[in-house]
Amino acid sequence: MRVVPNLYPALAASAQCPVPSAQDIDPLASGRGEPGFFASQPAVGGHEVIVNSPRPVTSLRQLSPEEVETAFGVWRERMVAHSASPYVHVSLNEGRDAGASLPHTHAQLYALPFVPAQIARERERFTAYALRTHGRNLLGDLIQEEVRLRERTFAIDDEAVAICPYASRVPFEVQIVPRTPRKSFHEDGPLGARMVHDVLERFERLFGAVPALNMWVRTAPSGAEYFCWRIDLQPRLTKLAGLELGTGVNLNIMPPEKAAEQLREV
Repeated sequence: MRVVPNLYPALAASAQCPVPSAQDIDPLASGRGEPGFFASQPAVGGHEVIVNSPRPVTSLRQLSPEEVETAFGVWRERMVAHSASPYVHVSLNEGRDAGASLPHTHAQLYALPFVPAQIARERERFTAYALRTHGRNLLGDLIQEEVRLRERTFAIDDEAVAICPYASRVPFEVQIVPRTPRKSFHEDGPLGARMVHDVLERFERLFGAVPALNMWVRTAPSGAEYFCWRIDLQPRLTKLAGLELGTGVNLNIMPPEKAAEQLREV
């Protein structure tokens, strides 16, 4: 395994950027009723490339389950190294249609100086659910119900459960969730690596080859008391069009229940 700074980083070291003013960050900071419409702040943080294997392979599927587990262990190690950042995002793009600019299998780590709005909303939902249910975990309870129903669950091992989530956004979208809820991916415990390898093998059997796909780790942001990490996979089998891009409404031609059934059968 090897980790290197990204040659074309999206985030620069803080020493290379000026300190933003309050008006730069908050468009209503002046309090004069005249908002700054063009608020911005420097893109500071960390941006690393994690090379998943020294062997010249293009997909995690071409590695053994043990090698994928080693790679995920390094993902965890680098997330720990950047854990002071408000949010650490690790993602993997496989195939040109998924945005991969290099064929060799690799992940990218972004140590962001803020918590993205989508993840902040998830943090709020986890917290609201825990407060209503005296500390229960939202995703943990959801997975228990998915396993009970067995409509969208298609694989379970000692560490994790694989589902095609309810109201999936794209065909054969998959989520991998630890069997015991854990807040952060960088905590000691399961990695879900062998389950990821199993899912990619099922994709290969079903489609004849592993399709181009995007995968990322969703982990707890800073300030999260209640959360549960998961791994999301989205195969690039269809294109987003005007409905999805213009309204945020996803038109999915493959119901997750049918997708899970096909993934179980292979």
